[in-house]
Amino acid sequence: MLSIKHEAIITLICIFSTFQIKLWCLIFFSFLHYLESNLILPVWILGRQHHLNTDKSKLLLDISARLWFTYRRKFSPIGGTGPSSDAGWGCMLRCGQMMLAQALICRHLGRDWQWEKHKKQPEEYHRILRCFLDRKDCCYSIHQMAQMGVGEGKSIGEWFGPNTVAQVLKKLALFDEWNSLAVYVSMDNTVVIEDIKKMCWCPAQSSSVAHSSAHLHRSALGPNKNTAGLCPGWKPLLLIIPLRLGINHINPVYIDAFKECFKMPQSLGALGGKPNNAYYFIGFLGNELIYLDPHTTQSFVDSEENGTVDDKSFHCQQAPHRMKIMNLDPSVALGFFCKEECDFDNWCSLVQKEILKQQSLRMFELVQKHPPHWPPFIPPTKPEVTTTGAELIESTDKLFELEEEFEILSV
Repeated sequence: MLSIKHEAIITLICIFSTFQIKLWCLIFFSFLHYLESNLILPVWILGRQHHLNTDKSKLLLDISARLWFTYRRKFSPIGGTGPSSDAGWGCMLRCGQMMLAQALICRHLGRDWQWEKHKKQPEEYHRILRCFLDRKDCCYSIHQMAQMGVGEGKSIGEWFGPNTVAQVLKKLALFDEWNSLAVYVSMDNTVVIEDIKKMCWCPAQSSSVAHSSAHLHRSALGPNKNTAGLCPGWKPLLLIIPLRLGINHINPVYIDAFKECFKMPQSLGALGGKPNNAYYFIGFLGNELIYLDPHTTQSFVDSEENGTVDDKSFHCQQAPHRMKIMNLDPSVALGFFCKEECDFDNWCSLVQKEILKQQSLRMFELVQKHPPHWPPFIPPTKPEVTTTGAELIESTDKLFELEEEFEILSV
């Protein structure tokens, strides 16, 4: 027999659940109504164009295929004694995870890979998911990112900006042999072709270094798995461009160039949002940006004994959110993925044609040679370490003490 108090609690839970369902339905049908009222305009999602009057279902499938990382609770405390939830402070970290996850999807499964609920997915997909589980021994977990942020001047539990997240991903990628990414974060609004090619054309590593690095994330990648980054050649490129597109508000002169970036086949979207409120922008329709929102708190999910991950909470199956582009905070970071050198060459051509065609107030610069007044460019390399978790992070701090900070230019 339930007490009156318990019955009241159950009633409140039912009311709250009903309210949530109604809210999601309102968002979903509002999105469909918005699409129907803009049938003529194409929707661009990460380099793919969708026409609303012919392939609305394909559009929604394309969006739901993106990995969706949100706040989580009940994971092991960060650093042993830190927070066990990132609610309220980890939204930009989650957005960084989403952008990186999209790069890994493109790297291993291809841009046109689609996710379907209850459909068996390839092993590479589950290995990608395991990289982001909320455990200290997973290479891109909230634990690793938050602790690596300490080296960027951010305390655990403090909100990150787009550039800080980019720097953290660049450091962590050095220890990820399976995905074997070269992460380039531009400086002073300038992308240097010479530096990127120097970094991506890597020589073969010694077996001892490769073995120690592969050992670091064995639990994230699964048992007895070969790594994919031991051969010399072009390393797949994750290019992140932190930008300031205005002072207090976005300058309208940048809007067209900003939207053009989502049309490029190499697009990974953008990190940004509003002050202390981060979103992962994946496309646009007209003058509205389409984004995935990390501000939902879900329970920690771990991998199964066979290495698979229950992934239903890692895909947003509701209609995506929208934001007027003029409401965007001017501090953003663009992301691009170039699996092969020809992809990067094509990206450079598109930038020259579509982004740099405006002679004044360019969104960023693309130059062939390393600027002579800059410090020499030395591609980052990982140290020979045999530790994991927080010890791994402590061992890499000294490598980046002399790194140049990203400078915000006046607009």
